[in-house]
Amino acid sequence: MTERIGFMKAGVSVIIAAWNAAETIEQTILSALNQTHAPLEVLVCDDGSSDGTREIIEAIDDSRVRWIDGGRSGRPAVPRNRGIAQSAGEWIAMLDSDDQWLREKLAAQLALAGKMDCRAVSTNAVRFVPAKGAAGNLLSWSKERITFNDLLDINQVVCSSALIHRSAFKIARGFPEAPALKSIEDYACWLRVATQTDFAYIAEPLVIYRDNPVNSVRSADVTLWSQRRLVFTDFLGWTTAQQQPDKVEGFERQVKRELARDYWRRHASNIRRIKQKIKSLAVFK
Repeated sequence: MTERIGFMKAGVSVIIAAWNAAETIEQTILSALNQTHAPLEVLVCDDGSSDGTREIIEAIDDSRVRWIDGGRSGRPAVPRNRGIAQSAGEWIAMLDSDDQWLREKLAAQLALAGKMDCRAVSTNAVRFVPAKGAAGNLLSWSKERITFNDLLDINQVVCSSALIHRSAFKIARGFPEAPALKSIEDYACWLRVATQTDFAYIAEPLVIYRDNPVNSVRSADVTLWSQRRLVFTDFLGWTTAQQQPDKVEGFERQVKRELARDYWRRHASNIRRIKQKIKSLAVFK
C-alpha cells in the first residue's frame, strides 16, 4: 500500500441506517458496543422514523452512541452516507438495524486486514428467519479474498459484515443514492471499493442476518438482469467522473464486456428459437 494503514489499534465507526427499527435496534447496537475490539462510535442514522426508535437510542447509556437525525428518503444509501460524512473512525463498519454481530467480529476482521494487506473485509452470516430461527449460512463462498472479478459474477459481500477503510470509501464516494438502486446500492458501492482493494473474507459467520421480507427494501419486480444492468451502468458513470481515469480504465473495460455478455445470455434462448424457426422454414423451400 502507498499509505500506512492502522489495524488492531484502529478506530472503527459503526454506521447503522434506521427506519422504524424499534423492535430490533437495541440488540443491534448492543452487539456493536460489546465487541472485543471496542468501536470508537456507533452512529444511528435515521431515515424518518416515527415508531420510537429515537427514544430507544437516547435511553442507551453510552456516549459512543449518537443519533444522526434525518428525514424520510426510503433509500438506505442516504442515511448511510450521512453517517459516513459525520464519522471519525479510520475504518467504517456497516450494520443494518435488524442484524447483529458476534463479539469477535471486528477484532477478527482487523487482524485479517493486516495479515492480507487489504482495506476491506467481509464475513459470512447466519441467516435468521423470524418465527423459524437459524436457516443456515447466507454464503457458500470459501476463498480468502473477494476480487473485483468475483463481484462481477455476483455480490458476495453481506452489507452488515462490511468493514472498509476510510480511504477506500473516499474514492468510492460512498453509496450511490439513485432511487433505482435502493435495494442494490451496496453492490454498486462494493464494486467501486474493489477497484482499490480486494475484500479479505472470513468464511466463519460472524453476523446474524435477519431475513424478514416484511422489512426488506428488496423489490420482487426487478429481475437479476435488470439489477446487474443498473449496477454496472452506475459503475460506468462513476468511472467517468474519476479524476484519474487511467486507474479505473481496466475495470471499466471489464464491466462493458460483462454488460455485453449479459445481453447475449439474456437473449440466447430467443436467438436459438429464431435460428430453429429459420431452419424449419428452410425445409419447405
